[in-house]
Amino acid sequence: MTLLITIIVLAIIFDFINGFHDAANSIATVVSTKVLTPTQAVIWAAFFNFVAYFIAKLILKDFGVAKTISDTIELNAFKDSMPLVSVVLVAALTAAIIWNLITWRLGIPSSSSHTLIGGLAGGAIAACGFSAIHSGTIALIVAFIVLAPVIGMVGGNLITLLVMHLAKKMKPAKAERWFKNLQLVSSAGLSIGHGLNDSQKVMGVIAVALVVNQHLENLPKWMKGSDATYMMNNHEWIALACFGAIALGTICGGWKIMKTMGNRITKITPIEGFCAQTAGALTLFVTEKLHVPVSTTHVITGSIIGVGSIKRLSAVRWGVTKDLLVAWVLTIPVSAIMAMLCYYVLELIIE
Repeated sequence: MTLLITIIVLAIIFDFINGFHDAANSIATVVSTKVLTPTQAVIWAAFFNFVAYFIAKLILKDFGVAKTISDTIELNAFKDSMPLVSVVLVAALTAAIIWNLITWRLGIPSSSSHTLIGGLAGGAIAACGFSAIHSGTIALIVAFIVLAPVIGMVGGNLITLLVMHLAKKMKPAKAERWFKNLQLVSSAGLSIGHGLNDSQKVMGVIAVALVVNQHLENLPKWMKGSDATYMMNNHEWIALACFGAIALGTICGGWKIMKTMGNRITKITPIEGFCAQTAGALTLFVTEKLHVPVSTTHVITGSIIGVGSIKRLSAVRWGVTKDLLVAWVLTIPVSAIMAMLCYYVLELIIE
């Protein structure tokens, strides 16, 4: 029971950190274009992060991203040593939290999603070798490291071209006023997409922990279920805790990363901010429908690059973009190695 409670606590802490680590993704452009103050923006984003729970529960009626995360670890590989799964989950969450805090401190908009995936893979491999991870699920998630920002970039390009065509006869002052107001809508959409995608990731972790531990301990009724999907769909407290932690973390903000996302990649105007956020939101909605956990950071960065490149390729600060790409490539392997080390240390302590 101690390990189970530890997993749940660490999962909620990770979600909270994910919230303030990724807050900049949905509010950077709306703050940099002075549509909202930073305080107003984080409250706006946090509200729609939590609204995402009702959309998932009442409209989508499933938690597909959480199911994908729960499939990352191949539980059959642990059939003779099921208690090790809990140690793997603690190691994965610990490594993911540490890496998120490091990148937040340095102002690097790395992916919380891929940090968690790397942690889960590294911990599982340390425990039972490569047979302990579901290679198909990992491959799908890794593929979207490339696909998600590309989809965001192409979407940003197309939406910007369309909007510029529709608004070409508008007076500049009127266009700026209109798109400042529309940025509130696009920012809300992006925050909903952020909540839908990112809140579900540790739901999958908690569900796996409960499924594993219900066979080992006499758990209370509110912790029991037939499988991970049942847990997520029938125990409201899991979703409420995860969506609530993301929203609370968002309120705490992430100003270092917001500076990078807001203006260091490319200068953003209200019309460009609207286009980038709309492209990012649509990408997140599509990937949610496909049940693919993607990085909100990757998506909005790709969208901002796509919007900025419409003016001219030199408008994008490719030096900053290169640094971001390096961080993206390193996230999964570094997180995996950290989780392996955490697993070995925990194994020594528990023994």
